[in-house]
Amino acid sequence: MDYILPYVPESIKSIPTHMDFDGQKRAEKYFQIIIVIFAIIGFACGYITQFFSHTMYILFAGVIISSLLTLIPWSMYRKQPLSWQPARTTDTKSASQATTGGNQLQSKNKKKKLKD
Repeated sequence: MDYILPYVPESIKSIPTHMDFDGQKRAEKYFQIIIVIFAIIGFACGYITQFFSHTMYILFAGVIISSLLTLIPWSMYRKQPLSWQPARTTDTKSASQATTGGNQLQSKNKKKKLKD
């Protein structure tokens, strides 16, 4: 895939392809609502006309519409981005000293408990 990226225009590379967690939740809810509504309508139309194919066509139309509305990361699904915490910078030397000091304290507490 990396060999194709130099040939892709910048206008296509700049298209956002992410969706935040709240947007994912809303997209899933919209998908389920659309499918259920089209399934009910399709069942009713198929029952009235006595053609199972009408039910399937209407349900298929619902799948296509819900896919277009929920699979594409529209801007309405990117309104609440996560605010990440800044990365912590720690010294490996100070981290190892803190661990060693903690182990020494634990061993002293164990010895004290054994004496009591």
